[in-house]
Amino acid sequence: MQDAYIALHRLGFAHSVETWQAGELVGGLYGVSIGKAFFGESMFSRVSDASKTALVGLAKVLTHSGYHFIDCQIRSAHLDSLGAQSISRAHFAQALKDAVVIDENPRLWDLTVDARELA
Repeated sequence: MQDAYIALHRLGFAHSVETWQAGELVGGLYGVSIGKAFFGESMFSRVSDASKTALVGLAKVLTHSGYHFIDCQIRSAHLDSLGAQSISRAHFAQALKDAVVIDENPRLWDLTVDARELA
């Protein structure tokens, strides 16, 4: 699985958002971007709210870039507290149809944002 994500990253499809504090990785998330849809795979935190900070940063970047949605896959109280919403299978299928267009030239993301800029 790790090799698959490394290959997807090199192709410009897999991305990670990291939260750093005092030079230490304290949280983040990763997933796959196809067209204007982001499919979240996993989140982690070593410090309270570090994954939330990564998700907020991702959401702001994706909104600015015209993405349609972030697929969180599994509902949780944690994601609900951040504004996640459950949708019907039919709604999701239509959202996929509208958002997922294979980009023949996906790009690597190179974003460094100070959390204070996200406020």
